[in-house]
Amino acid sequence: MDSQVLVALGLSLVGGLSTSFGALFVILNKTPNLKMLGLLQGFAAGLMLCISFLDLAHNAMNSVGFLKGNIWFFAGVIFFAIVVSFIPEPTFAPSSDAKNTKKDGDEGGKDMMKKHHRQVLFSGIITAVGISLHNFPEGMAVFLGSMKGLRVGLNLALAIALHNIPEGVAVALPVYFATQSKWKAFKLATLSGFAEPLGVILVAYLFPTSLSPEILEGLLGSVGGVMAFLTLHEMLPLAFDYAGQKPAVKAVFLGMAFMSASLYLLEISLPEDMSL
Repeated sequence: MDSQVLVALGLSLVGGLSTSFGALFVILNKTPNLKMLGLLQGFAAGLMLCISFLDLAHNAMNSVGFLKGNIWFFAGVIFFAIVVSFIPEPTFAPSSDAKNTKKDGDEGGKDMMKKHHRQVLFSGIITAVGISLHNFPEGMAVFLGSMKGLRVGLNLALAIALHNIPEGVAVALPVYFATQSKWKAFKLATLSGFAEPLGVILVAYLFPTSLSPEILEGLLGSVGGVMAFLTLHEMLPLAFDYAGQKPAVKAVFLGMAFMSASLYLLEISLPEDMSL
């Protein structure tokens, strides 16, 4: 394997594995209450919306034009709306849970969490998928940056690592809530970060020159549409249910502000003739 590819792969692992640190923040602390789950779901929704609208869709429109960029974006929305329509809504049978509730009134919050655990788990999975799709072009950027020089690649990898930490929290928290398994939460958050080294490998060996930049930007615009739909369809309703509308909205804008700041940090880490 080429030494430059090895360097890029190592740097992308630094950024990708930082999602594991985010997961550690979740699993090393006591299980938060439902309101905390709602607030963090709102924060994660802000991360996802910022990535979708201000990063992926924005870059697609700048690269392929406003009309084509919108077509790609809404193609992603329609595609995943159709996919979700074939996924049955979770149904919950109040069999043994009802008996447990009678034993101890303090178990009400836990029973509510059990009742919604499939919905929460689905939210965590779609967050992991969306973040993985977002991390993939970051790995490509690390590869291209490392080709410019070690300093550029290292700065970019560290910047990516910084904003991947809350992404790890966003993935691990709902999975931990739904499964009560620290290992599953840590594993899924870590796997979502491996999209970055995968991006390095693919761009280095599979299509270093053959992939049309217009097609790539269009596909990333569609990814933005998918992420926007998932956020509005799954994550925001959970945030409103558990935290209340006003606190959840504040958490959404806090997440958007955090991701905007981290994307700016990424931008200033890139050389002038590159973009993420």
